Amino acid sequence: MTRKDALANRERILVAAREVFVERGPNAPLDEIARRAGTGIATLYRHFPDRSALALAVVEAAVRAAAGAVRAAIAAEPDPFAALRRYVHEALDLGVAAVIPTLLAFVPHADPALTAEGGALLDRLVRSAQSAGLLRPDVTVGDLGTLVVRLSRPLPGGLPAGVETELAHRHADIVLDGLRAAAATTVLPGPALSFDALRAQSTGTG
Repeated sequence: MTRKDALANRERILVAAREVFVERGPNAPLDEIARRAGTGIATLYRHFPDRSALALAVVEAAVRAAAGAVRAAIAAEPDPFAALRRYVHEALDLGVAAVIPTLLAFVPHADPALTAEGGALLDRLVRSAQSAGLLRPDVTVGDLGTLVVRLSRPLPGGLPAGVETELAHRHADIVLDGLRAAAATTVLPGPALSFDALRAQSTGTG
């Protein structure tokens, strides 16, 4: 097997693991992940010696993808609210917001520099939209992160995947329109979490 083939197998396993972990939790069967990736279980173990190694790789790949989505949105959209909207829809397509909270408590040793980079990029985008008077000023990066997580989780009832995706994007646009500064007519209740506080809460370290 060439290095290119090995890298392709690794990427397929990571994508399949992200999907299966979201659907069935961190204790999902590894043979189901291998089957969905189109590889054998031995191939999975060659790349990832145990469940923890696979879960860590999935989280770090998801964090990199999320950070890349923020960068791409900022580069593509001069309007910061449009960039925010673009990021949210890209994050939904990538499926990263669902798998990160599913696995973070299972892999508490994810590279802190890696997770901090993505959080800082998203925080910068949120502040830019607020400075431009486009995003309501009481919204935090923690609000945005948890909203994307909620929109990314499968709905109960076993809807077809295509319907799930369409509804997630529809509901994202409804929510985003409600986040505009012009729509701010109420005082938001509850905690306004920063990215670090949100991560601490999700891993039980706060």
